[in-house]
Amino acid sequence: MKTKNIEIEIKVKVQNIKSLLGFLNKKGKFINQVHQVDDYLVPSHRNFLELRPVKEWFRLRNEDGVYTLNYKNYHFDRQGKSHHCDEFETGIENPDQAKRILKALNFKRVVRIEKTRKIWIYKDYETAVDSVKNMGDFVEIEYKGKSKNVKPRDITAQMITFLKDLGCGKLERS
Repeated sequence: MKTKNIEIEIKVKVQNIKSLLGFLNKKGKFINQVHQVDDYLVPSHRNFLELRPVKEWFRLRNEDGVYTLNYKNYHFDRQGKSHHCDEFETGIENPDQAKRILKALNFKRVVRIEKTRKIWIYKDYETAVDSVKNMGDFVEIEYKGKSKNVKPRDITAQMITFLKDLGCGKLERS
């Protein structure tokens, strides 16, 4: 859900991706497949990725030649689980100039993630299956419904139940 820059989603590494792919191919609407290269950046004075769980991150994405900058700040409950985040994203017209600006501000890349992403829509959810180079398969489910009266904790619990009911095996939240 993207309302006032709030996003409700889960990201998990799944043990068995086949049952989910079978379900999505039968019941979901396939949207597209993209290649993404994500550079995660940190300012020189603060490493976002040092703390666990990661509370915030800043990313430069190249998706099939289209560049975006994205910042996320996660909110955690008392049990240390995140059910939503603040998200700010913008397109980049000139990627080379943007990289120069980031370098001048002492941002440095700490990790690069390269993946192929397949995207489906099923009911109020967008499901992305990522095949990440050297890391395996991951699933991202994002609530895309229009209702503003949803509780992030309830929505993320439904997403986890959905994956477990499909027999995806052990789920590791990231």
